[in-house]
Amino acid sequence: MAEQGLIVGTLIKSGVPRRDRADVAQQVLLGAWQSVKRGMYRPDPSLEPRVALRNWLRGVAWRNASHYVLSAYVRHAVIHPEPLGLRRDILGPSLEAQVLARDMLEVLVDLKAWQREILLALDDPESLVQYAKRHGMNPSTAASRLRIARKALALRLRRWRR
Repeated sequence: MAEQGLIVGTLIKSGVPRRDRADVAQQVLLGAWQSVKRGMYRPDPSLEPRVALRNWLRGVAWRNASHYVLSAYVRHAVIHPEPLGLRRDILGPSLEAQVLARDMLEVLVDLKAWQREILLALDDPESLVQYAKRHGMNPSTAASRLRIARKALALRLRRWRR
């Protein structure tokens, strides 16, 4: 941690942008610490200990910076304040489709609670048989209720479209 300035300086020289320097510096420190714990830090005995540490940290920082700068994520990242403004086509459902969907949801509100519940249960990952067992009913009863709820929804949708 005492050599943080050396690490950041190496990252600047290596071309790491300001927005990512703190993250890459953290990766350098973490990687260096893990290397020390694994016994990979073997300083040259002829050098002063701090000089040897600084040289080693400079190499670790340089390697981390080169991996970062050459990564596909960084090469393809395009920073833009309004990225959706660059699209020429409409993103997502149109305004008309959103209004239509909201109106159709209001039709669901008009259904009885048990009809709404069994219709919404179709979106669950569990099967209709599992739904029936969870609610303590016969699977045939659940299928019958689903059929009745679908007919009620279809009737309300026909009335709504008129």
